[in-house]
Amino acid sequence: MLVLTRKKDQSIIINENIEITVLDIQGDQVRIGINAPREVSIHRKEVFMQISEENRKAAFTNVKA
Repeated sequence: MLVLTRKKDQSIIINENIEITVLDIQGDQVRIGINAPREVSIHRKEVFMQISEENRKAAFTNVKA
C-alpha cells in the first residue's frame, strides 16, 4: 500500500484522470473530493462491500433457479 501525506487543499492524481483533494480536516474526520470520469465508479468501502455481497447473492440465486 502506498501511503501519502497531504494537507488541506492538496491533491493526489491517479492515472492522469482521477484527482483526490483533501477538502477539510476536523478532528478525526477528513473530507475528500474526487474528480473522475463518469465511467469510473466511486463508492465508500462499506457500500462497495454491500453491493458486492448483494451481487454474489443474486448470482448464487440465479444458479439455483
